[in-house]
Amino acid sequence: MTAETVEIPGYIAGTWNIDPVHSHIGFVARHLMVSKVRGNFTKFEGQIVTAADPLQSTATATIDTTSFDTSNEQRNGDVKGENFLDVANHPTMTYRSTGIRREGDEYIADGDLTIRGITHPVALTVEVNGFGPDPYGGTRAGFSATGEINRNDYGITANMVLPTGGVMVSEKIQLTIEIEATLATE
Repeated sequence: MTAETVEIPGYIAGTWNIDPVHSHIGFVARHLMVSKVRGNFTKFEGQIVTAADPLQSTATATIDTTSFDTSNEQRNGDVKGENFLDVANHPTMTYRSTGIRREGDEYIADGDLTIRGITHPVALTVEVNGFGPDPYGGTRAGFSATGEINRNDYGITANMVLPTGGVMVSEKIQLTIEIEATLATE
């Protein structure tokens, strides 16, 4: 059996710090089973280590759950409350990759996502957007990722059944991630 060779144009191995000003960690949930609500977390930090062999790369992130925002104060308060994120008792959630693999032309980051102190595996489909210099003498990298979780897996089970048989908020939550990171100089 031969090892898979992965080549990414412009690839740079190194340690990258997530730039939260130019990054986005968000979600999409169905509301009333007729529309989608989007939101994001405004405070987070993390690191990506791109290894010489891209399939040996790693990623970690810590997300401040108190920074949850949907542009609606009432909804933000509900989701930050004990029925959903319970930010008073769980002010952070974390992600730690456990492996990178290829499926056809796609890269999949397998990892552990911890929400409300409960950890489950999550696979993220990752797009490598590129590597290059910034105007300040540094080097930047960009990545996009998407995935899906079931909020019930993390103990977030509050819901309201609608007269039509649907529910107020979907169990499945789509994850949307856009990362710009800076190459560490040490």
